[in-house]
Amino acid sequence: MADPKGFLKITERELPARRPVPVRILDWKEVYEPGDSAVLRRQAGRCMDCGVPFCHQGCPLGNLIPEWNDLMWRGEGRTAIERLHATNNFPEFTGRLCPAPCESACVLGINQPAVTIKQIEVSTIDEAFANGWVEPKPPARLTGKTVAVVGSGPAGLAAAQQLTRAGHTVAVYERDDRIGGLLRYGIPDFKMEKRHLEARLRQMQDEGTRFRAGVEIGVDITWDDLRARYDAVVVATGATVPRDLPIPGRELDGVHFAMEYLVESNKVVAGDQVANQISAEGKHVVVIGGGDTGADCIGTAHRQGALSVTNLAIGKRPSDDRPEHQPWPMMPQVFEVSSAHEEGGERHYLASTVEFVANDAGEVRGLVVAETEFVDGRRVPKPGTEREIPADLVLIAMGFTGPERENLEAQLQAQFTSRGNVDRDASFQATAPGVFVAGDAGRGQSLIVWAIAEGRSVAAEVDAFLMGETQLPAPVRPTDVAIGV
Repeated sequence: MADPKGFLKITERELPARRPVPVRILDWKEVYEPGDSAVLRRQAGRCMDCGVPFCHQGCPLGNLIPEWNDLMWRGEGRTAIERLHATNNFPEFTGRLCPAPCESACVLGINQPAVTIKQIEVSTIDEAFANGWVEPKPPARLTGKTVAVVGSGPAGLAAAQQLTRAGHTVAVYERDDRIGGLLRYGIPDFKMEKRHLEARLRQMQDEGTRFRAGVEIGVDITWDDLRARYDAVVVATGATVPRDLPIPGRELDGVHFAMEYLVESNKVVAGDQVANQISAEGKHVVVIGGGDTGADCIGTAHRQGALSVTNLAIGKRPSDDRPEHQPWPMMPQVFEVSSAHEEGGERHYLASTVEFVANDAGEVRGLVVAETEFVDGRRVPKPGTEREIPADLVLIAMGFTGPERENLEAQLQAQFTSRGNVDRDASFQATAPGVFVAGDAGRGQSLIVWAIAEGRSVAAEVDAFLMGETQLPAPVRPTDVAIGV
């Protein structure tokens, strides 16, 4: 194990400092300063190597956290990345983007700050890339079987890498002009610079995975044609239908879904030209929705030069400490200050948007907001509490309701659950033979670790379907639920 007395000697969490706010909002680089290897080793030494490591249960991937903590403490980075890659295809993504349910389940977290698992993870993979330890692993032989993966987000990429390494010929289809899905166009560079995605895609190409960007299945190629070309198909299209806010004034210019805004911003940061880009420059910006997507909009607006940024959340402000109804090892809902929130703006809770207010040109100029009250279990505006706040740009970041249905229903005869997700059985198969569903398309909006875990699991099911058996790992089932997630 790591230092047997490490958790007794080092009782505080130490994380790399964030770059100063006035500096980092001038660029799109990641917000953290480079870490100190000595600090990293001290923090890895806090791992208790518990008899029952609940961090495994907290993580859908089942990451071997005590093992690579111990190896990093000993300075054995090359072996550490091997143990990390044994369960996680893309630690450079999860180490930056995952909310770390493993840390909520850390046994040390019962009475001390939890081990800095996420930071140790991302430092491990960054060191591995820097030293050339992340190498292609092409299959020793080809099976002659072909698989199409539709969608190049974390679920699709994980499934593709596993199936390629199993010897199948895999093509990943993506309707956007570049591979990566939400990793590419949904995540701002200040959270994850795209060089990390590019490095992993190069490894996958060298292993034999084929990428087909700019091809929309159901439009450019029908689902039936795709099934005829390939021995199996994986649907990993994500949950991309945004939850709308159908109130008066919704049609006004200047009211947009968050992803419309973030996609255009990410394209511009990548060097593309975007006509009539939605920009926060010189505007009063209101972001509706208190989740990660809302925070991404806030950080983006700061970098574009917004005059002001206001964040509205319809629910109550989470508590600062773990609530009693979410005891360890559950993942609690607590008040968090992300890097974007640290950069400025106002946050308002129990705020219900009642109406978008127009100017003479048909553009949004403000919002009517009321306090939220709970009536028969529903959150509704409280009469008599309405007030108007200025807004030149409104971004709706209220989550997603499921995958786009039209072509899946019309061409695949796919069935959908009552929650709007593609229906699938215990082996991730949809109603159409040979069609499998992974990630948010079947699970609903969720965490990146669940997407990768489902991608790995669906790969095992596809491999068994094609070959009669499989040796690929399957960390989760469609019905699995992590503690508190």
